Amino acid sequence: MTISAENLNPGILKTKHHFEILDGLRGIAAIAVVIFHFMEMAYLDYTQNFIAHGFLAVDFFFCLSGFVIGYAYDDRIAKMGILEFFKSRIIRLHPLVISGSVLGLLAFLFDPFGGHPELYSAGKTAMIFITSVLMIPYPVVTERSFNLFNINAPAWSLFWEYVANIVYALFLYRIGRSLLWALTLASAAALCYVGWHSGNLMGGWGKTTFWDGLVRISFSFSAGLLIYRSNWIIKNNIGFAGIGFLLFLAFVMPFSKWNWLTETLVVLFYFPLLIALGAGAKLSPGLNKICQFSGKISYPLYMTHYAVIWMFLNYYSTHKVSTGQLTLIIIIGTILLISISWLIMVAYDIPVRKYLSRKRTLVSNK
Repeated sequence: MTISAENLNPGILKTKHHFEILDGLRGIAAIAVVIFHFMEMAYLDYTQNFIAHGFLAVDFFFCLSGFVIGYAYDDRIAKMGILEFFKSRIIRLHPLVISGSVLGLLAFLFDPFGGHPELYSAGKTAMIFITSVLMIPYPVVTERSFNLFNINAPAWSLFWEYVANIVYALFLYRIGRSLLWALTLASAAALCYVGWHSGNLMGGWGKTTFWDGLVRISFSFSAGLLIYRSNWIIKNNIGFAGIGFLLFLAFVMPFSKWNWLTETLVVLFYFPLLIALGAGAKLSPGLNKICQFSGKISYPLYMTHYAVIWMFLNYYSTHKVSTGQLTLIIIIGTILLISISWLIMVAYDIPVRKYLSRKRTLVSNK
């Protein structure tokens, strides 16, 4: 039964208890992405990049998302209705999509270290910004390798996250485990093909590898949902630090000619295992606040850091930077980006989401 917005029970909209270790792991993955992006700009040869597989954090995010969406909505989406589900997801995700677009536009126009905004007319620049805000892929900036979202490159994964949420609301939440198994296995086969054909699982962010993103989220989101529905939660005493270390190992494994195999195995088996372990691990009381903070800043950090990455690239391209200086820049830059993401979360994201949630509740109670 689907109830109308007029009769919507506010309790249905209430956020469920979090798996705090999984929240902490999300933060580790977000920080790994930031460091990877710094290193990627400095070392075009990925064999010289100590965190060359940091991009696999996206696949971890996708799998975790499937698990969390299943946990949060499987038992109530039918009651709240598809429209209310979409409202919940937009309120949760879109404010930071907008802030990431704004920061990206400012960096595009006023980068003190370079860039060529003069190559693009006011109309095209406006279109670049509007499509970024509306999550419409528009890969037109040549010097940015035709990213799907030119001023905020990481938004490509949010695009596929939105697609997964739509498919979940329209189809996935209704199906049983047998069909979910079939979909997961089919998407696993597609993932194996993409890894073999491309030599890695790095695609999905640009014009030429657009459909790789669909394959990556199809498997990982389905696998995460399957973990939740099958109750594959492994009770253990490894703890946040231990599982966090295991997750970090996936990002720093060697970059080699066997990437198509090692990356595929990590995504197919290792990440689902870590989520099952993270959901069942015991959290030491002293690490509770760290996990909460890590989880809270993960999404703001992921969605707002890339404006600085573009500026770093222009700086690195025009200045001689030693290895020691590069190390210092990455350490200080990562700390600053975490601090900035926290400020954006506190001063903008949380207030905006609270405001939208209040408006939504007032409308539903009228």
